[in-house]
Amino acid sequence: MAFTFESSNPQTLAAFIDHTLLKPEATKQNIRKLCEEALQNHFYAVCVNSWMIASCCDILKNTKINVASVVGFPLGAVESSLKAIETTRALNLGADEIDMVLNIGALKAQEYSYVEKEIHAVVRAAEGKIVKVIFENCLLTDEEKKKACELSLNAGAHFVKSSTGFSTGGATLEDIKLMKAAVGNKAQVKASGGIRDYQTAVQMIEAGATRLGTSSGVSLVKGENATSRNY
Repeated sequence: MAFTFESSNPQTLAAFIDHTLLKPEATKQNIRKLCEEALQNHFYAVCVNSWMIASCCDILKNTKINVASVVGFPLGAVESSLKAIETTRALNLGADEIDMVLNIGALKAQEYSYVEKEIHAVVRAAEGKIVKVIFENCLLTDEEKKKACELSLNAGAHFVKSSTGFSTGGATLEDIKLMKAAVGNKAQVKASGGIRDYQTAVQMIEAGATRLGTSSGVSLVKGENATSRNY
């Protein structure tokens, strides 16, 4: 994915944005609004919980906007085979991309074989569809982040992603630079969590992010600061 971004033109941000709504209280009416905003602003994708996939696909059919679904969200602590099953079900419902949360506890316990096999199981279940691996960087050391990048590459993931937006912190410039340095050109980096103002979005892209997960996309493409404190 190679998009042209011009820092002087906020609308060029649209092609980098996964317009996101993962709040547990989200209704189908909220999801319809999300999709309509994605259409109006030409975002790259919407990112939703799996029970909303079919609704998104219905609204966005015959458009270029992708539907991404989360797997193992938000804790990443379910048994690995369930993440693979969840991935298969998401694809059957019409999802184009999968954003999976890795097993944070297993990573911190240095159970690296388990983590790599789990990611690989999701990649295999995705059958060539884009898989993004969510790290939850606020809970990891720099060495753990680097190791997570290594394991993700070994397992065939397409993206490494900074956070769920549901823990104690979101994306930081330092983390995006670290992740980009770790994966090089072998995978892409998605910055997510707390990206609510235009300048931060610009800095994330300049640091190496090729995708931004945010619920503030409408404000960002207008060059504004968002008032929302979600995702």
